Amino acid sequence: MVKNKNNKAIWGTRIKKDVSILFEKIGNSLDIDKKLFKEDIKASIIHVEMLFRQKIVSFKIKNKIIYGLNKIEKEILKNKFEYNKKYEDIHMNIEKRLFQIIGDEAGYIHTARSRNDQVITDFKMWTMSATKKINNNLDNVIKTILKISEKNIETIMPGFTHLKNAQAVSFAHYLMAYVEMFTRDKKRFSNNLEILSECPLGVAALTGTSFNIDRNFTSRMLGFKKPTNNSIDTVADRDFVLDFLYTVSVCSMHISRIAEELIIWNSDAFNLINLSDKVVTGSSIMPQKKNPDLLEFLRGKTGSTYGNLFSMLTILKGLPISYYKDLQDDKEILFRSNEILNNSISILNEVLKNLKPNKQMMLKLANTGYITATDLADYLVKFHSMPFRKAYQVTTLIVNFAEKRNIKLHDLTINQLKKIEPKLTIDVLKVFDLKNSVNSKKSYGGTSFDNIKKMITKYKKSLK
Repeated sequence: MVKNKNNKAIWGTRIKKDVSILFEKIGNSLDIDKKLFKEDIKASIIHVEMLFRQKIVSFKIKNKIIYGLNKIEKEILKNKFEYNKKYEDIHMNIEKRLFQIIGDEAGYIHTARSRNDQVITDFKMWTMSATKKINNNLDNVIKTILKISEKNIETIMPGFTHLKNAQAVSFAHYLMAYVEMFTRDKKRFSNNLEILSECPLGVAALTGTSFNIDRNFTSRMLGFKKPTNNSIDTVADRDFVLDFLYTVSVCSMHISRIAEELIIWNSDAFNLINLSDKVVTGSSIMPQKKNPDLLEFLRGKTGSTYGNLFSMLTILKGLPISYYKDLQDDKEILFRSNEILNNSISILNEVLKNLKPNKQMMLKLANTGYITATDLADYLVKFHSMPFRKAYQVTTLIVNFAEKRNIKLHDLTINQLKKIEPKLTIDVLKVFDLKNSVNSKKSYGGTSFDNIKKMITKYKKSLK
């Protein structure tokens, strides 16, 4: 075996002159891909196990390599591993250290594989773990929302369209809308795992290998369902990165939407919720201020996740098939989005735990804007056999009447109502009660109290 006496990068034996220092600055990914050390070591151990099973390396060599790799992992975990940027990335740093520990027999580790399939295998394994962690974190947020919802089933607030009072809803129902959003996010992340379940290891640089390897064994032992089908596509594929970045972006958007709502509700103009001092900040000049900075952080960081998605799309758009150095940025982009999302989920969970609804203000605001008008129109259809469009017109006349006199619908008398629509009877007054309004929406998915209770129970069971 030829030794690399000049202490160059492994591919440096083909290069006659010293490589520009610029390559070390641009081409070095060590600081980024250190995160992959566990995956790299695990994949290398399984790879060597497979080589032994296939009688490509001896029992002695297999054991020496595995011993060295386990030693390296312990060194990294104890912060005793010495990284060297000369060797570009975590993969070559580990291999170089393996040579130091067991000698030239370390060279057998790269039999029947390339860095191309090695790196993407590690990256896929890491992304699978990250995906599962995100879903666990989303579970925590959903649990928090369910707890708040349980306490606020009969807390009445206005539901908004165009940020105008539309119809009365339960505060719990409003919050449960976000349970639906985050549940869809979990499904999207889970769907990504299916695509991630194909193992790249063994396709080598781009053509496969002449060695009699067992890719099914390697796939199974590394937690994949099966090996990839086409060696060229395998090293070129970064669809799974796009899937992850897209799903992160959608989830971030949902977080941004609830953050925006809470910012509005916390404003002095609305005053629908109160935030604990734990999750607000002060002003440098205005002593009275308590600002929802954490929520604004969530809203702003969403833009970064969008940017990361478009960065990766741009990298891939003009890239010929197979492997190119352009793809080196894929890990940094994905790691960055993953960190943003996990931080955002944690912050959102903390904010929600330190939130209290201002029930009186919610009820007061719900009593403005003629919010039960639709209930009146529905009443006319159900109990007076009036076509909805006719009922709509009658209700409009009643609303105009009340608005002109600056009185609320529930303050109208039956005599006043009958002047506009003689068919009306005294039972119509019940329509204007906000609790009745909310509780009447019994259709599946509606805001009735029973519906909300059933949904809360359903999601609590699903999280056990």
